[in-house]
Amino acid sequence: MNRITRLLIAALALGCVGPLSAQRRSAQGTPRPLPDPARAPTLVVFLTVDQLRPDYFERWRAQLTGGLGRLARGGAFYTNAFQDHALTETAPGHATTMSGRFPRRTGIVRNSAAVQDPQQPLIGARGPGASPFRFRGTTLTDWLRTKNPRSRALSVSGKDRGAILPIGRDAQQVFWYASPGLFTTSTYYADTLPDWIRRFNERRLPDSMMVRPWVLLLPDSAYAEPDSVADEANARDFRFPHLAANDPEWGLAATPFYDELTLGVALEGLRALDLGAGPQTDILAISLSATDYVGHKYGPDSREIHDQILRLDRALGAFMDSLFALRDSAKVIIALTADHGVASFPEVHTRRTGEDAFHVDLAPVVSRVRSQMAARGGDSSALYIEGGMVFLERRAMTRARINSDSLLRALARTLAAIPGVARVNRPSDLGMRDTTTDASARRWLHTITADMPVELVITLRPHSVWKTTPRYAEHGSPNDYDAHVPVILYGAPFSPGRRTRPARVVDIAPTLAWATSTVPLEPLDGRVLWDALR
Repeated sequence: MNRITRLLIAALALGCVGPLSAQRRSAQGTPRPLPDPARAPTLVVFLTVDQLRPDYFERWRAQLTGGLGRLARGGAFYTNAFQDHALTETAPGHATTMSGRFPRRTGIVRNSAAVQDPQQPLIGARGPGASPFRFRGTTLTDWLRTKNPRSRALSVSGKDRGAILPIGRDAQQVFWYASPGLFTTSTYYADTLPDWIRRFNERRLPDSMMVRPWVLLLPDSAYAEPDSVADEANARDFRFPHLAANDPEWGLAATPFYDELTLGVALEGLRALDLGAGPQTDILAISLSATDYVGHKYGPDSREIHDQILRLDRALGAFMDSLFALRDSAKVIIALTADHGVASFPEVHTRRTGEDAFHVDLAPVVSRVRSQMAARGGDSSALYIEGGMVFLERRAMTRARINSDSLLRALARTLAAIPGVARVNRPSDLGMRDTTTDASARRWLHTITADMPVELVITLRPHSVWKTTPRYAEHGSPNDYDAHVPVILYGAPFSPGRRTRPARVVDIAPTLAWATSTVPLEPLDGRVLWDALR
């Protein structure tokens, strides 16, 4: 045990390492010793299913006979778990998974300012460069490597942010899918692709998947959802069967085969890198993206998402069978969660419930205010709105002799009157609310970093979404259906069973740290889920 670890354990016993320290004490207030390091698992498999809603487990419970069903039945399953931040997008959701911290502290607040980095180009592929240079702090990978420098990590995904952000800034083995149909990484991680990735790419598996028809896994009678909803896929490709080659926008990504490909490269990497062979604890992080693309294109009420979840269930089952053929299941723990949920198409929700739901368009208001600013000699680009956050460059307003506070008060009233907008708040006002009952205020406070010049935040009414062209099912709000995700912990340290008490994604990392006899290197927002442990 090195000096840093000994000091941190001592600090935990004294209760001076932040929020996590209180969770390392028994009900009587005495320090809880870490588990025996000799019994720590040799492999942590961290699964993030992009856009996986927990209600899918209930809706199709009897049909989940593979990996999803196995994890749900055999793991500690928190059915009332949330990504407890406001901008429920892919990047901030993935940054919370293995860091145990909210976006306000990871620095990853939204997709548009996440991993994009032109200084770190891709290797042998087309697409924007990427790196974790915006990510702040540490993750489970760092904590494990501080305890034992031999610990390694492999992270793979269909998306760059899905592969990069769970690992944080550590330059481990990180790969994602890119044009022209291969797995790659950026120069942040390596100068060349390793042989095992090149061999996998040379098999050209995407070529055959592109022309492989996506047909129903089960007989038609097994699906309650109609296959005739024209709101799906912009009324162009909403009936089975589907062919990726016929979809120039989504391609392979909006088919179940995308997950099969990602699981295949993860298994290949496990073998090539000899992950989990011990004695140290290694990490295999897998972010599966197909559910997100299928969910956007067809919506969470579609026959397509039903079949996607069934096929994901089977693919995960096959992956787990292969994994446990290679590694002792008693030395492997698996965590599963999601980066966010999703809302139904507003039209579908309205037909089903009779409640109004809107595609909210702020562009006319922003355009009008910018024109007024320009007419007074101001810089119209000083005002912009992104992800429900209003930014204003106050110095530009001062130079044009425009009172920023007056402008913002008028803008807030105008925005609040738009159909589909629930409320508009100043961030400084949110802390005065009861954040134990006001989830929206709490989630905004968990989102905005101290150095972000956010002037207003806009929260949409439930089931209303930001307008996009073309229209797809969307997420990104602080509403529960976007924040509600599954949390499952599976393996020898965990006691199976469903738990209905609230939990958060930020609680996973400290719980895994405890299960691996590892000490976090910084204060965390998450807490150990003691009732998950045996």
